[in-house]
Amino acid sequence: MARQDELVFVALGGLGEIGMNLGLYGYGPPEDRQWLMVDCGVTFAAEEHLPGIDLILPDVSFVEGERGSLCGIVLTHAHEDHFGALPDLWERLGSPPVYATAFTAGLLAAKLDEERGAPSIAVDEVPLGGRFKVGPFDLELVSTTHSIPEPNAIILRTPVGTVLHTGDWKVDYDPLIGEPFDAAPFEALGEEGCLALVGDSTNAVREGRSPGEGDVAKVLAELIAQAPARVAVTCFASNLARMRAVAKAAAEAGRKVILVGRAMRRTVMVARELGYLDGIAAFLGEEEFAALPRDKAVLLCTGSQGEPRAALTRIAAGNHPTVSLGAGDRVIYSARTIPGNEREVGSVVNALIRGGVDVITDRTHLVHVSGHPRRDELRDMFGWVRPRIAIPVHGEALHLDEHARLAREAGVPEVVTAYNGDVVLIGPGAARIIDEAPSGRVYKDGRLLVDSDSEGVRQRRRLASAGAVTISLAVDGRGDAVGEPAISVFGLPEFDDEGASFAEIAADAVDEVLDSLPRGRRRNPEVLGEAVRRAVRGAIAASWGKKPLCQVHILPV
Repeated sequence: MARQDELVFVALGGLGEIGMNLGLYGYGPPEDRQWLMVDCGVTFAAEEHLPGIDLILPDVSFVEGERGSLCGIVLTHAHEDHFGALPDLWERLGSPPVYATAFTAGLLAAKLDEERGAPSIAVDEVPLGGRFKVGPFDLELVSTTHSIPEPNAIILRTPVGTVLHTGDWKVDYDPLIGEPFDAAPFEALGEEGCLALVGDSTNAVREGRSPGEGDVAKVLAELIAQAPARVAVTCFASNLARMRAVAKAAAEAGRKVILVGRAMRRTVMVARELGYLDGIAAFLGEEEFAALPRDKAVLLCTGSQGEPRAALTRIAAGNHPTVSLGAGDRVIYSARTIPGNEREVGSVVNALIRGGVDVITDRTHLVHVSGHPRRDELRDMFGWVRPRIAIPVHGEALHLDEHARLAREAGVPEVVTAYNGDVVLIGPGAARIIDEAPSGRVYKDGRLLVDSDSEGVRQRRRLASAGAVTISLAVDGRGDAVGEPAISVFGLPEFDDEGASFAEIAADAVDEVLDSLPRGRRRNPEVLGEAVRRAVRGAIAASWGKKPLCQVHILPV
């Protein structure tokens, strides 16, 4: 008998973590499903145990195996945690068609233009509120409000039932960019009938409602008008509403705005092409900083997360080539610190304060609001849509659990808490986890993608914590050393507590091996090399308490 068509959902990123969002919807019989990907994002490598790793991407090996059945990729909006992995993964996925609205398509194109070796991804532009088909999926975009232009929820209609994938959203009736939030499409979906709601959990732990961009704009206007000298505002480079608010506040205070940072210039370029900055005077470039009086300057800077190469980080360290801040100037952090970036942000803030800069954050002023719904907004969404099933996404375990509890309190009959790799049956029948797909992480290491268990990453981690020793030893055919070994030490203390250098300790260990190892075994380079490696690591550990990475090169002569 033919097996029944099923509708399933599986996430390869974003469930059990913040960021790296990648969701898959599969439709058809289990042995012949057609897949739709929603978003393809990255997360940033804030972990100290990943030295040299810039970005973390979802492992898409499951989709690679199914890529002949991947109908397309739909991008809900242009945040890095929703579209940032696409340049690196698109070709691996079989170069499927990509669908997005104009602003997202424009930012993706600008991003690809700046990345060396990036693929040429042709995006099918979908109008706001557009309805289109991808494989067996009948899709409708619903404009929402978020901290970036053109955020979209997606209504997925299939013969099994209809799903609402909310994307990132909030209720904002004064978003400054785009139209105010409109509940009517969600209420209409509730009347039509919604099988499942797959929803944003980021703020599910917070009661009440998220304030709006208009509220922040008023505070920014006051802080800029009252500042005695320069003002620098740092925010997410994609937060165009915040940038527009700063520009209007600067104009009202008789100041001009200087853009500092490549990512902001990219956003502004796309926004002006699409008319989102109509009525806003052209921004100045960094080269005009020196000519502008201190009380006439407002800087819009990248670096709200303490990124090492970002504008504000370099300004705080005093090594930016054209821009500087000093005593009496003001810096406004108009962004939240992403978990994991606290140390980096704190270092920048402390450096600014030591330089006499007045630093203002959301601890004392309403200079930032989240782009995600709090609990009352989530309750509203459940009331509008009235789904039979709720599947929380976009969050760590705590966020997913709180969202699931709230869904049950709101009367949703079936709630499924899933994590990356869980295959959730949406229908027909009771919603439940029915399978597990391969999932994990891939690291962006320079221009390369490497597995999370890469030996190079493991070695770099050991180098970061315990340094390295390299030994080159020439041995003749009788197994005797020819000359003294060449020893280099990296990242170790200069001397132990008795005054001996660690190069000397390593040399003594090599001598002991040559004296104790039988001649026949010394003639075997592999045996001799391993014996020297073990002896050197053991000798250094005895004096230091740590075992460095040790590389031994035996040179037969």
